[in-house]
Amino acid sequence: MSESTTGGGLGSALREWRTRRRVSQLELAVRAGSTQRHVSFIESGRSTPGRSMIIRLAESLEVPIRERNELLLAAGFAPAYPQTRLDDPQLEPIRTALERILRGHLPYPAVVVNRYGDLVSANAAFHALTAGVAPHLLAPPVSVPRVLLHPQGLASRIVNLDEWAWHIIDRVQVESVRNPDEQLQHLVGELTGLAPPRPRGESPHHLGFAVPLRLRTEDPDDDRELTLITTLTHFGTAIDVTVAELRLEAFLPADEATSAMLAELVAENGPGARPGGCE
Repeated sequence: MSESTTGGGLGSALREWRTRRRVSQLELAVRAGSTQRHVSFIESGRSTPGRSMIIRLAESLEVPIRERNELLLAAGFAPAYPQTRLDDPQLEPIRTALERILRGHLPYPAVVVNRYGDLVSANAAFHALTAGVAPHLLAPPVSVPRVLLHPQGLASRIVNLDEWAWHIIDRVQVESVRNPDEQLQHLVGELTGLAPPRPRGESPHHLGFAVPLRLRTEDPDDDRELTLITTLTHFGTAIDVTVAELRLEAFLPADEATSAMLAELVAENGPGARPGGCE
């Protein structure tokens, strides 16, 4: 459970979310089709809103649906959003779509992860990219951030580890602050312990629009370097907790040389997507 509903009821939890989103009572009331007085009464515990009002308030504050369920429980209502195991037959269309997307990204690496960065599925290019990583880091549940930053993972091959590590940490930290979660906070602490000192000043290696991942090949006799940029995609209209928390991260070539090298890697290892351990 996130920290938003611990140690207090619906009113205090709602106030915490509103404060975190930097939204006034009046603005929230307008968004949710209510009044400032009603929102104030809910936060102070003087009024108990109905189920639909709680959902409208949570939607207006962009509260993740897992935490929307917690708000409903805090008010004595049953959860509104199911949490289905990814291997459940009901989610077969989702699994099929994700595997098609992963294959469609070939020869470029792509992964599907959950909210904590744990691997759900990956294509052959990602597995080729992580060849040589210590086996214990690739045992489920596989933490993709840990694989990237661990000394026995890809860290020793990342040319710009100082800036890339903090790019990863800052992204997890932002998510942890925006949507507080003990596991995310623990991950931030772990990754911080793996990272080199944060670089000062502007990096001379950025692309002007993104921080690239500059990665040496696994072969020590090959002095070529992959330059990758990342994109992150999620299901914006999902009403199932599991599906809503899935993220597709693709590693795309920043130059033609990298594109050619990735094509070579996939040709050597074979196509296809492999699961990372569905939960």
